[in-house]
Amino acid sequence: MSKHEDIIKYILSLETGTKISVRSIASELGVSDGTAYRAIKDSDSLGIVTTIPRVGTVRIEKVEKKNMESLTYGEVINIVDGSLLGGKNGVHKVLHRFIIGAMTIEAMKQYIKKDCLVIIGNREEAQRLALLNDAGVLITGGFGCSNQIKNLANEKCLPIISTSYDTFTVASMINKAISENLIKKEIVLVEDIMQINPSYLNVKDTVLKWKQMMKEFKHDRYPVVDDENKLVGIVAPKDLPSHGSDDEVIGKVMSKEPITVTPKTTVAYAAHIMGWDGIELFPVVKGKKLIGVITRKDVIKALQYMARQPQLAETLEDSILKKFEFQVKDGKNCFTGRITAEMLDSMGTGSWGTLNMLLSTMAIVILRQKNNANILVDNINTYFMKPVQIDNEITIYVDVIGKGINYCKVEVSMLNDKKDIVGKSILSAKMIRR
Repeated sequence: MSKHEDIIKYILSLETGTKISVRSIASELGVSDGTAYRAIKDSDSLGIVTTIPRVGTVRIEKVEKKNMESLTYGEVINIVDGSLLGGKNGVHKVLHRFIIGAMTIEAMKQYIKKDCLVIIGNREEAQRLALLNDAGVLITGGFGCSNQIKNLANEKCLPIISTSYDTFTVASMINKAISENLIKKEIVLVEDIMQINPSYLNVKDTVLKWKQMMKEFKHDRYPVVDDENKLVGIVAPKDLPSHGSDDEVIGKVMSKEPITVTPKTTVAYAAHIMGWDGIELFPVVKGKKLIGVITRKDVIKALQYMARQPQLAETLEDSILKKFEFQVKDGKNCFTGRITAEMLDSMGTGSWGTLNMLLSTMAIVILRQKNNANILVDNINTYFMKPVQIDNEITIYVDVIGKGINYCKVEVSMLNDKKDIVGKSILSAKMIRR
């Protein structure tokens, strides 16, 4: 094991919250400052440390995400509008790659791997080879297969699918679906970060038990459920009676009808509500039953993870924003670029929707640069005065006109090459400190 790997392994062994530095790592493990620095930078990329202003670099718990780079055979059937000819017991299986079987049988042998999908026509020998090597089969051109192949697919629990599309179209459709899943991988959901089997109180419990749980678990907020595990309320320090009895029933002091989230709620939405309403804990419900909780700490950790995560697939915003250059002109933050074809509407002029996206996104970029915080847009008002055409040069100025501890307001102006105002936005946003 190299020194670099030794350092990362050492960092992983530290408790969450432990402060680390280049000097402390170098001294503890007897390595050079340069080696320690590179390992700490790589640890930051891995999501196991983060640098906090005025605190330093600390060990954090990595947020794990589900693997969304793969598809199931069932999803492929829907994507290609296919029909299942055999192997129905394997439609839930995940495929990790696909190959096009446009080659000889001998050549195919080296490419077919377990859990891959082989796209072929009505070549029975190739279909059999795929199934025998634990791979699914997708038959293009609307062809079927023999009963012998169907029986083999059923025996191996490997789907054999038929579609009327040609091979090129099918490959394009599957590739697009995988690309969309890679974009979705960037979206962290509540189910990815929630604490399952959380501590909770029953509506019949007493204030004394609540105090005991606070002392034992070091938390002061708990969801409250009834005898059927249905969420009926939440208790927080503000609900604790100042002169009440410890025998008081929780059901009488709790806050009823708490704000909740579901497993499929995005973390970005949860963060927005937390910032707006000052909420520290969200119960996670399925139907009305409590299945977990997320805290402000969980949400901030997930937002930090999303900020570090490399972009795995290019979105529309990325394709447009990469064509703009940033500079500071006369003390003002500005972006300069040209109107391109993908920014146009059906009339051939710049789409107001795309231009509005430019204004809001560039405001957020500047706010993130100036504040060590996650930005949640609260409100945006945009006015457009003039149209712009393809290849017109535009300049966008971003000016922060107001800022509080957790709140900011930005003015964004878009000018054409004649310095005429094309559009103007006023954006207000919440800031969740990292």
